[in-house]
Amino acid sequence: MVLPRGLVVLLGTAAAVVTGAGIMAMSWLIGPVFLALTLVIAVSPLHSWLRRKGLPGWLAAAALVVCVYAILLSLVVVLVVSVAQLATELPRYADRAGALADSAVGELARFGVGTAELSRVADSLDVGRVVGILSTVLSSVSSLASNIVFLLCLLLFLSVDANTAGARIAAVAADRPQVAAALGRFASGTRNYLVVSTVFGLIVAVLDGVALALMGIPLPVLWALLSFITNYIPNVGFVLGLIPPVLLALLESGWELAVWVVVVYSVLNFVVQTLIQPRFVGDSVGLSTTVTFLALLFWAWLLGALGAILAIPLTLLAKLLLVDVDPKARWADAFLTARVRPPDTAEPGAMESGAVESDR
Repeated sequence: MVLPRGLVVLLGTAAAVVTGAGIMAMSWLIGPVFLALTLVIAVSPLHSWLRRKGLPGWLAAAALVVCVYAILLSLVVVLVVSVAQLATELPRYADRAGALADSAVGELARFGVGTAELSRVADSLDVGRVVGILSTVLSSVSSLASNIVFLLCLLLFLSVDANTAGARIAAVAADRPQVAAALGRFASGTRNYLVVSTVFGLIVAVLDGVALALMGIPLPVLWALLSFITNYIPNVGFVLGLIPPVLLALLESGWELAVWVVVVYSVLNFVVQTLIQPRFVGDSVGLSTTVTFLALLFWAWLLGALGAILAIPLTLLAKLLLVDVDPKARWADAFLTARVRPPDTAEPGAMESGAVESDR
C-alpha cells in the first residue's frame, strides 16, 4: 500500500515536531553528551598517532583523556576567574552608568521623546542588578560543578571506548557500508570544522585581546576568551562577543572609546569571522552559508547556548541520519551543500549502476 504524498509529508512533519519537542525536553542530557562526543572526535587523531607509535591501547586512551580534560578544565578555570574579576569591577561603574543614562535621556528629550518613559528606562539601567546577577551565577558554582563532573565522566567513558572505535566501524561496514561511510564523513567533517573554527578563534582572540589591552579596556583576557568561544557560533558570533567590551568601554571612557572598540572589532572580527571563515567552514563541512545560519537558529532554539555552539556538528549528525545513510534522500544534498556537482560529473560507477537499474 502506497500512502499519498500529502499524507507522507504531514506524517513526516508531525514526527519532526515530536522529535524536536523530545530533544528540547532532553536538552540537559543531549547537549553535554554531544559536547563530549565532539571533543573526543576532535582529539581522536592523537589516539591514532600514539597507537601508530607503538603505545598500548590503555596508555593511548589515558593520554586522550588527559588532553581533553586539560582543554576543558583550562577553559573553565579561566572563565570562572575572569567572571569573578568582572563582578568586582562592575560596582565602580554604577555612578558612571547613571550619568550616561541621564545624559542619554536629556539628548533624546531634545528631539521630542517623552521624558517620563525615558526616565523609567534610565532608572531600570542599574549596574547593581548586573552585580547581583553575577553574584547569583558565582554562588551556583556547586550546581555547575555537578554538570562538569557529569561531562568529565562522559569524556572518560567515550575516550576509553575510542580505543575500539575502529573495530566497531569495521563491523558496521561489513553489514552496512553506507552507514560506515556516513559515520566517517561525519567524524571528518566535524573534526575539520573544529580545526578551522579553533584556528580562526585563536587568531581573533589574540588580536582582540591585544587591541583591547592597548585601548585600556579592563579584563581583556575575559573578552578575548569570549571572542574565542563565540567564534564557534556561525555568522553572528562576532556580534555576541562585541557587546560586552563595547558596554565596558562606554562606562570606562565614554562614546569615543566605545566607537573605537566597535571599529577595531569590525575590522578584526567581521572580516575574519563573517567573510573569510564561513568560506573555509563551508568547504570543510560541505554546508552552505544559508544552511549554517538556519542551523544556528534551530539548534539554539532547541538546546540553548550549547546548541548555538554545536550547531554545525549537530547539523552534520542530522544530515548523517536523514540523508547520507539513505540513497533515496541524496537529492537533498542539492539544498544543503555549499557546492553542487553537475549531473554530468557524477562518478562513473554511479552512472553504471543507474543504467543497470533502468535495464532491470
